[in-house]
Amino acid sequence: MTAPDTATRHPSPAPLGVDEAEAAIVEHYPRLVRLAYLVLPPSLGRHRRVLTAHALAQRALPRGPRRPSRGGGRRARQGLPGQRAGAAAAEAGYAYVRLRVLRSALEAGRPLTFRALPKRAQLPGLLPQVWGLRLFPRAGGAEELALDQWLATLDGPGRAACVLRALEGLPEPEVLRVLAGAGVADPAAAVAESGDPVHDALFAAPEFDPCVLQARPTDLLRRRRLGRAAAAAGAALAVCGALLALPAGGWGADGAAAPPYAKNAAAEQALDPDRLIRVVPSLWRTSSRTGFSTWPARGDRAGDSALLRRALAVWARPGATVAASATPGTPPGPPMGPAQLLFAGTVDQAVVVLLYDGLRVVRYAEPVAGTSAAALDFARADGASAETASALVLGRVDGNVRYLTAPWVTGVAVRDLLKPGGEPTALKPDRHGVTPPVPSPAPGGTCTSWNALAVTGDGGSRLVTDLGELVPARLTSGAPGAERDVAQAGELGEWSKIACLLPSFRSNGVRSVNAWAYARQSLPEGGGTASWLCTRAETWAGVRDRVQAQFLAPGQQVAAQAAQAEGSPACGPREPRVLAGVQWKSKAGQWYVLAAGSAQFASLSASGGGVSGSSASSRLAVKAPAGAQVTLSGRLTDGTKAAPLGGAQQ
Repeated sequence: MTAPDTATRHPSPAPLGVDEAEAAIVEHYPRLVRLAYLVLPPSLGRHRRVLTAHALAQRALPRGPRRPSRGGGRRARQGLPGQRAGAAAAEAGYAYVRLRVLRSALEAGRPLTFRALPKRAQLPGLLPQVWGLRLFPRAGGAEELALDQWLATLDGPGRAACVLRALEGLPEPEVLRVLAGAGVADPAAAVAESGDPVHDALFAAPEFDPCVLQARPTDLLRRRRLGRAAAAAGAALAVCGALLALPAGGWGADGAAAPPYAKNAAAEQALDPDRLIRVVPSLWRTSSRTGFSTWPARGDRAGDSALLRRALAVWARPGATVAASATPGTPPGPPMGPAQLLFAGTVDQAVVVLLYDGLRVVRYAEPVAGTSAAALDFARADGASAETASALVLGRVDGNVRYLTAPWVTGVAVRDLLKPGGEPTALKPDRHGVTPPVPSPAPGGTCTSWNALAVTGDGGSRLVTDLGELVPARLTSGAPGAERDVAQAGELGEWSKIACLLPSFRSNGVRSVNAWAYARQSLPEGGGTASWLCTRAETWAGVRDRVQAQFLAPGQQVAAQAAQAEGSPACGPREPRVLAGVQWKSKAGQWYVLAAGSAQFASLSASGGGVSGSSASSRLAVKAPAGAQVTLSGRLTDGTKAAPLGGAQQ
């Protein structure tokens, strides 16, 4: 459906009555929601973008009083809010609500600051709400993925200019006028940033339609635990209320318990800087375990009792001004006893303290001058070994990151994963093990490079990378159960094709990421040989592991995501099998459904969307119409039927 032309007859949409605005929203609702979805920043995630886009479209209804319809009278306001005021009024209504949606989407993409009150669009919408499900549009092909990745590099006004041109079909002068009306400071720069219109037709693809959705469950185990915790909290609240209602003395003596408000010796010891555990520098050489528990205390402020006391006090009682964060699955509570000191020193413009309590690594940071502001970060790190405890993030400043390396690390270098044939750049940590500033992976949100830290020591060499947490994630290759550190040229080549997909694992408590080339497939019509990869991100908590299947055609620089799942055992030691499919177009223009399974699959089949085909092997290629919705299935060597990764239609 073509959007109403507002370029000549409505240069400045005027406010409408509620009736006219409602009619415009109902008539053009799918287009308004798609517009908001495309303008919202991709960093929100597809589920939140879907709900936010629907909320913004529904919020476009003005709050003013109902205005009588042009037909007049009570009867004219009854029934559906249809097109009652003629074509000109309908066009004006659409232009008005479109401007409100666009303005709200731009506001929603701006970060919250302490200098101004948040706008309504920056706050989560009360409606719609979805409980127990995650919603996202249907997956598109490689072209849609490339377009979505390119949109992520633009700012909000740039995405808005693309959408107004490609989706709304507005000429450049009208795009400039609408952007100015939406509050964009420099509309001309936004239009210039929007790029070449050669891919404008892709904006109408199902990949960007937040009204045609797929649903998947959230973390079922986590929901069950939250439900039990809520029930326990309710029971505890009821008991406390009953106790408060009792006369003084309650039910009588509490046996061996201390009197109310008695001091807890263990809690007091946890706040005493003199009781912090400081291991000897050589412990890692003789200990049966090599992890954070064998790190010595380092840093030029390791003996500053006042600093350590502040860090412990903020850990136990973070105030309202403390910026606190915790990776998923990490309890942010106070220390259970005296913690171990790993580092205390000045890092760039901050003073940093790193502590470890056997379960978590805790980072406390305060400005070099003053103690009024502080930051507190928690990261789960229980069961860490030499492979996963080789470095910690000390700080991130101006697109750079500094690491604290393990005491057994003898060599440190920076390797760009996108340049597998390049030589790593050696680094020289200081005497405390602190590295020089290292450029962060994908600086500025673009994926022109992806830096990983190559560390050598303890008889091995491994790659780790910063995924936005305190503990960098270890990168490995190989089949499930036989993972190995990335070292060979072929493994580096595979990682160069999937490194730009690592942002999807950010801030998820990731312990390690393994990439496994589980299948290779000869493409139809002499198209060469394609690779199928499975990437699994293991978390420290072990309950939110994320799995992705990727397809890499010959000459393709970035692998295309074929399927994904969260909390699935697929592609792991417990369930090493994986099956996924994509649509692929040959050089002659013929579309195919391609599918590949791991070695555990004996046969594959595809049906639906005008497609029917099967294969007596773990590879499948069948002709299909473009955009066909096909259901894949496979049978294992033992005869068991198995679904593709995520159970989604391909």
